[in-house]
Amino acid sequence: MTDIPDPEQARRRLDEERQQTLRRLASLRDDFDAVVAASRDTNADDEHDPEGATIAFERSQVDSLLRQGRRHLEEVDAALERVEAGTYGICETCGGPIGEGRLDARPVARTCIRCAGA
Repeated sequence: MTDIPDPEQARRRLDEERQQTLRRLASLRDDFDAVVAASRDTNADDEHDPEGATIAFERSQVDSLLRQGRRHLEEVDAALERVEAGTYGICETCGGPIGEGRLDARPVARTCIRCAGA
């Protein structure tokens, strides 16, 4: 057994992760559009209407999740680039292997557990 993950298996896993993230982003965009449309369809004044704060809060929450999803997509793409470069599964800090368990839990990991905690 090698310390470096099989590139084809890693690529498949990351492709699945990428597709899942794209689906999540599409769903969040739909949610965001629905919240915006709901706020447009009301005469709510966020400062004075008790429901207004809820709409603003929901919009902010969905926007935050969208930004988080976009960042994750960038991380997945960077991990796919590391697969192509032959550096996937190698810690960017110490050069040692990233454990299989860590990559299972976080396929976009750039560092081993020891370096991540440092």
